[in-house]
Amino acid sequence: MIVWIVLGAALVLGVPGALYLVQDGMLFLPQPGPTRPPQVRGARAIEPLAFTAGDGVTVRGWFVRSAHSPAPLVIYYGGNAEEVSWQASEPWPDAWSLALVNYRGYGQSEGKPSAQALFADAELVFDALVARADVDRARIVLVGRSLGSGVATYLASRREVAGLVLISPYDSMIAIGQRHYPFLPVRLLLKHPFDSLARAPAISAPLLAIVGERDGIIPPEHSRRLFDAWGGPKRWLSIPGAGHNDLGAQREFWDPISQFLAERAR
Repeated sequence: MIVWIVLGAALVLGVPGALYLVQDGMLFLPQPGPTRPPQVRGARAIEPLAFTAGDGVTVRGWFVRSAHSPAPLVIYYGGNAEEVSWQASEPWPDAWSLALVNYRGYGQSEGKPSAQALFADAELVFDALVARADVDRARIVLVGRSLGSGVATYLASRREVAGLVLISPYDSMIAIGQRHYPFLPVRLLLKHPFDSLARAPAISAPLLAIVGERDGIIPPEHSRRLFDAWGGPKRWLSIPGAGHNDLGAQREFWDPISQFLAERAR
């Protein structure tokens, strides 16, 4: 009997303890990135970016310039396994510049990712970008995909922006974790809650939320909770048949984004 009690206790305590220790590796999946400028759609100019945080860590990425100056700016925040330089070849409107900065540990960025580090870096990068003479600081739109929707939402709660496009957004990582691991005390274990739901009501910037109807990683009801709590004007777009990883490949994906950006550029 004592042996069974010990084994049961080891299971009850050991599994949550093990998951607590490995959660960073489950949530953040850093990908390597190019040292050379990525391919850019059309003939747009591209330049490297580097920003050094107060702790000495440097995050790096790319700035795809519009031919206009000052130009409106899209700042893109990727998913948990996304090195963002590939976005340079996507069909972003030519009138907009595009900032692609990798999270810590991703691409050529230094350091180790965490929620607080990503939030602090986002503020640092934003403040440096709006100080550029070729950026129209009144027309900055944040675009966040999956994990990046939490970074974009955080930044919108701290800085004034012209709008947000959130792709496969979530209410909080706690809620997503509880859905996928209902047998675990996720609220007690999770070090990176990314609680976008708590921030949403105070954000007045316009929102375009894009979700895949068949997304099994971030089910649409979690996106909807964030959308319903949003404090500003908002539009919901659910793409039939789309999942989590193929959402951007759907033909219905880009036109609403282009329209949203055109409205913000007026």
